[in-house]
Amino acid sequence: MNEVLNAILTRRSVRSYKPDPIPQEALDRILQAGQYAATGMNRQSPIILAVTDKATRDELSRMNAAIMGTDKDPFYGAPVVLVVLADRSVPTHVYDGSLVMGNLMLAAHAEGLGSCWIHRAKEEFESEEGKALLRKLGITGDYEGIGHCILGYAADEPKAAAPRKADYVYPIR
Repeated sequence: MNEVLNAILTRRSVRSYKPDPIPQEALDRILQAGQYAATGMNRQSPIILAVTDKATRDELSRMNAAIMGTDKDPFYGAPVVLVVLADRSVPTHVYDGSLVMGNLMLAAHAEGLGSCWIHRAKEEFESEEGKALLRKLGITGDYEGIGHCILGYAADEPKAAAPRKADYVYPIR
């Protein structure tokens, strides 16, 4: 089995993380993988906020938890949060951002790191608080939050893959 297919078949969502930092070189490779995701007409509509600053990470966690109606950390203790946003003016922006998320998670797995897609980025960055954060970062434009790719070293061994459903593929020959 080739390395890419192996990564696809063995990657699992991780929901418990060690607090250990991620080496910058590994994070750079993961971010590069995200930048090389396919996008409609190569418009490259997404951007990635690479959050390693604990205060900003905790602010995003608080915002996300509030949307969910809880005070628990929706990022499961992961030390790094990669927020994918995409330019709403591009018709394929949601698909483009989703492919970036997939690449980020597969690259994290290849680096020996755990990852998980956390939702509610759309709501976070539609809020005044989210828009203010983008302005503070000097980001202009009309961006939609696609997702948070949380990263870190898994605290526990990931579970085995669930069996695939029987009617997943309909061959037409």
